[in-house]
Amino acid sequence: MELGPRGLVGAIGALGPQGIAGALGPQGIAGLAGAVGAAGAVGPAGPAGPAGPVGPPGGVLAFADFFSLAPPDNPVTVAPSTDVSFPRNGPISGTSITRINASSFNLAAIGTYQVLFQVNIVEAGQLILTLNGADLAYTVAGRATGTSQIIGIALVQTTVINSVLAVRNPAGNSTALTITPLAGGTRPDSAHLVITQIA
Repeated sequence: MELGPRGLVGAIGALGPQGIAGALGPQGIAGLAGAVGAAGAVGPAGPAGPAGPVGPPGGVLAFADFFSLAPPDNPVTVAPSTDVSFPRNGPISGTSITRINASSFNLAAIGTYQVLFQVNIVEAGQLILTLNGADLAYTVAGRATGTSQIIGIALVQTTVINSVLAVRNPAGNSTALTITPLAGGTRPDSAHLVITQIA
């Protein structure tokens, strides 16, 4: 049976309107964190801060031991207003405490000094420290009877450089003092003046 001729294709119809977008789905699980990166280079050091204030000095700054031996030192009595001689040098540290002569000693630096003296004498008597020729009344040491040493210890403060220190039989006392020779035995006996700078 024979087919008839093909009919014409009809025109395509227009597109309909776009539909509404659907809602967003839930957020997915976060992925794994990446590896930590290498540390960066250290930056340059900042400038140094200012220095703090200097603290007060501490401990012993200088010391000196001056002494005599009887006999042969101090062969004559020490009259009132006269200084005891300590003509020999013991251990000395630093340069601020030095000898001027047998009985006078220089304190070069302004400061505080601990001063100790001990002297064997025959008579009852007193000894005093002087500074630049002036009595230091608070330093008097003495004994009334017996044969013990006269021992004194005090702190001395200087206010000028190169102050002069001495141990003196005080003015106004009536007795000249005899430094005891061979006190207590057969060997020469020592008298000492020990000066320690502590500030």
